[in-house]
Amino acid sequence: MPDLRNPRLLYLKGGLFLLGGLLSATALLLEIFTLKNLALLCLTIWCFSRAYYFAFYVIQHYVDPSYRFAGLTSFLRYLLNRRR
Repeated sequence: MPDLRNPRLLYLKGGLFLLGGLLSATALLLEIFTLKNLALLCLTIWCFSRAYYFAFYVIQHYVDPSYRFAGLTSFLRYLLNRRR
């Protein structure tokens, strides 16, 4: 399957990810809304976003500029191969 390169489709894909995240967060908070659950959900989203940024930006630009990651599986393979 070729890479998605059409800018309109890329924006649509990003918008669908945003919509899916908003819908799932809303469903979680509607189930049992407390300030604690809201704070934990926000913290979870922030932490996973920072981990994703680390895996794909920090490693590629600061740790190993020669390596290009294709996804989380590629990043895990990279980590495992560096330990050997």
